[in-house]
Amino acid sequence: MVAFFESFHPVMQALLATLFTWGMTALGATLVFATKTINQRLLDSMLGFAGGVMIAASYWSLLGPAIEMSSNNPIGAWFPAAFGFLLGGIFLWGIDKILPHLHPNAPIKDAEGLHSKGQKRSTLLVLAITLHNIPEGLAVGIAFGALANGGTEASLAGALTLALGIGIQNFPEGIAVSMPLRGDGMSQRKSFFYGQFSGMVEPIAAVIGAIAVSFIEPLLPYALSFAAGAMIFVVAEEVIPSSLEKGNKDLASMSLMIGFVVMMILDVALG
Repeated sequence: MVAFFESFHPVMQALLATLFTWGMTALGATLVFATKTINQRLLDSMLGFAGGVMIAASYWSLLGPAIEMSSNNPIGAWFPAAFGFLLGGIFLWGIDKILPHLHPNAPIKDAEGLHSKGQKRSTLLVLAITLHNIPEGLAVGIAFGALANGGTEASLAGALTLALGIGIQNFPEGIAVSMPLRGDGMSQRKSFFYGQFSGMVEPIAAVIGAIAVSFIEPLLPYALSFAAGAMIFVVAEEVIPSSLEKGNKDLASMSLMIGFVVMMILDVALG
């Protein structure tokens, strides 16, 4: 796998990797062709698992490398990571207040963002998943873009591991959009289309992130930390609350821990 990706430019590597993560979203959405509903406990456990993967990726694949790259920073190695992390959270907070969206498991009356009232449930669900696919795509793109600034084979393996982890947790995201729509009576094809559509933003965000850090090397630790902060905001504001809303708190919490451990193992063993 590493040898295959080495033959491409980092921007193309980012695009290929996020086409995989988009494909995993689509794979999750295909379950609408097999069943009209999904067990709530299973859905909540998968959401918890996704949250654990995102938390682990935020440190091992993003914040940790950002701190290592900042050892010569005149203020301190902590500064780029801290500044970028908080900026990422603030950025997603702003988008969250503007973009109309509906969290998985939430009733339509709890839609958030500007002009959310009167919007279709399908549109709001897709926008919610799209909201946290943006930092995921950016994270993968930035990880690959770092390779253009002299990254090693080990950092390529780390970027691939991050893409793999994001892809794994995208599977339940496709389910989280498509299944509620199918349960509301939408056709299989439309439910699938909306489910996979939410992942389309990842390749776009990845290419933007990869191009940006490919040409602006000093930006890299800030960019990595920005992506980490944005992902943690999404986990805290959307993924974890959605996994707990139906009362499966213990199951969702343990699933989060399993997701964290899986991503940690993948990053340490492969990255």
